[in-house]
Amino acid sequence: MSFVTSKILKYPIFLVGAERSGTTLLRLMLDHHPQIAFNSEFEYAVDQVEDNGTFPAVDAYCQWLSRQWLFQDAHYKVDPTLDYRQLVESFLLQKLESGGPEKTILGATVHHHFNRLPYLWPHGRYIHIIRDPRDVARSVIGMGWAGNIWVGLDRWIYAENLWSELQKTLDKNSYMEIKYEDLIGDAATGLTRICEFMGVSFSSKMLSYADHSTYERPDPSLVYQWRKKLKDEDIQLVEARVGPMLLERGYEMSGLPSIEVSGERVAHLEHESRINCRKFRIKRYGLPLLILARLTRNLPFGFPKDWFQERLDNIDRKYVK
Repeated sequence: MSFVTSKILKYPIFLVGAERSGTTLLRLMLDHHPQIAFNSEFEYAVDQVEDNGTFPAVDAYCQWLSRQWLFQDAHYKVDPTLDYRQLVESFLLQKLESGGPEKTILGATVHHHFNRLPYLWPHGRYIHIIRDPRDVARSVIGMGWAGNIWVGLDRWIYAENLWSELQKTLDKNSYMEIKYEDLIGDAATGLTRICEFMGVSFSSKMLSYADHSTYERPDPSLVYQWRKKLKDEDIQLVEARVGPMLLERGYEMSGLPSIEVSGERVAHLEHESRINCRKFRIKRYGLPLLILARLTRNLPFGFPKDWFQERLDNIDRKYVK
């Protein structure tokens, strides 16, 4: 292992934030920098770690990895002779090495359980990206992860609360924050800030991601889409639930009249979301496949439950970006 690689693994950089907050777009920009190798979703490094820092048994973890399609799509080699910390580091090393000798800065995206990262990398550094929750919730609905705007906020609330707790434990020089809207509004300026934090110079090649992915170049007209695409009632629901958090993070209220949301209405909204999500899943996967996958889920042996899960995963690959 080279000196450079050893140094990088001591100080990996993690991009954290809620799903649908622009993490994929920023990760593509970073990965197209000549000196930066940036891994996509890296939750599989921490999902099996307990909140108290206990690592899973390596053999059980390897079995679990074999069923995670995001990991399988990365095509990383698994060495079961390594201990847990060495194993997950080996995945980052493989990402770094695949980029060629010019790549000397290493990072990864984590949406869930990123409060567990310090157990693996005590000196890790963090880029926290945040997006207006009204747009995040709207996008979450589009992915089928929630059936209405109220439940669509869950992932944003989870990630922001997790970041607030993690931030308290970090040295101020070990993290930076950026708004999605600022990044899209002036990508060069935003990326220059991020590059300075990472110890490299801005490269125009960071914007060449559009030539190699389905993501378009930053378009400032596409920020704050909630102003055009959300109904007033949905905006009021968002602001009723996360208004103080929204203001604390530098976003403005809509100016619409505030509303109170009763416990009875919350129960109704949660029920409505479950029904809408069920309809979404039936439309995406088909009812027969969903029924068969559910019936075989608790079988003690791999086939046929693994076969049906693979069919679901293959459909998800077409939609998840």
